[in-house]
Amino acid sequence: MRHWKYIVIVFLLCAGCRQEKPKEITLLQFNIWQEGTMIEGGFASIVNHIARLQPDFVTFSEVRNYNDTDFIARLINALSEADVTYYGERSVSTGIISRYPILKQEVVYPLQNDRGSVLKASFLVEGREVVVYSAHLDWLNCSSYLPRGYGSSDWKKLPLPITEIDSLLADNRASFRDDEIRALLSDAQKEQDKVVLIGGDFNEPSHLDWQADTKNIRDHHDVVIEWDCSALLYSNGFVDAFREKYPDAVDYPGFTFAADNPAAKLDQLVWSPDADDRERIDFIYYRSDHTIALKDIRIVGPSGSILRGERAPDSGKDTFIEPIDVWPTDHKALLATFILLPEGYSQTVK
Repeated sequence: MRHWKYIVIVFLLCAGCRQEKPKEITLLQFNIWQEGTMIEGGFASIVNHIARLQPDFVTFSEVRNYNDTDFIARLINALSEADVTYYGERSVSTGIISRYPILKQEVVYPLQNDRGSVLKASFLVEGREVVVYSAHLDWLNCSSYLPRGYGSSDWKKLPLPITEIDSLLADNRASFRDDEIRALLSDAQKEQDKVVLIGGDFNEPSHLDWQADTKNIRDHHDVVIEWDCSALLYSNGFVDAFREKYPDAVDYPGFTFAADNPAAKLDQLVWSPDADDRERIDFIYYRSDHTIALKDIRIVGPSGSILRGERAPDSGKDTFIEPIDVWPTDHKALLATFILLPEGYSQTVK
């Protein structure tokens, strides 16, 4: 794979100058299901999993600040009590914390009627500026349910699946997801020569998971489609970290939703009970400008999903960092490890 070529070259470069291990950074994408309030002990579980994994950056979806509290401040205080230091600033819908102090945090796409948002924060890592975007995209017009015979906003069963591509894309574009990604991409254009990472719950699949190899499985009903958000990111130089490491969408489905959380009631997890709606909707992307190389990515969470309204073990070859005790959410998280490449190196590798 391409990222391994970059890693090999980095080690060769280092071997020719000084024996110094390249700097690694890690990012955890974590949908926390209403701040962990849907599961008894959910907030403590969020704290425990972050303290266990100790990622450099965490991007959150479903920050709510319930009861006029500051979730990020509360989380940082709880992590401090666990002897782990993180930095962060108040936010809503999306959130970011880091083991590095925040240089600047700003809203790229504001939350409106709970239809998604994008947050951005900048950090300095050993003299390199790292820009992290946290995206929690619009949850309505989830058009991947239509080929499975369910409504995209009310999740009611349809008389027949909808499989016509123009109809699917028209419904998908009635959401704000493509607007939110366009706002992110426009902002990222200003961040040239910086490391740029994205973590998010997109509420939309990747086009890489809906190609010819999957058209006759997972109730895709022969649909091959270029879903908007992933196609926009790829056309603007961003790479889906999970699919970069595991390009085979059949053997490595990477499902992140709906996770089989044993602590949740089954009816909390079922959206289309007669369909196979297992999907990869949580992502980590990185800008492929050779400032960084992907080393590894793991799924964090229970090794099971909801299939046709029932709990089922995940098929395929995916491996998991299994939860410790309670899992706080109906999503699975992602943990990616990157290597920072030497400055100036990007212009020499294609």
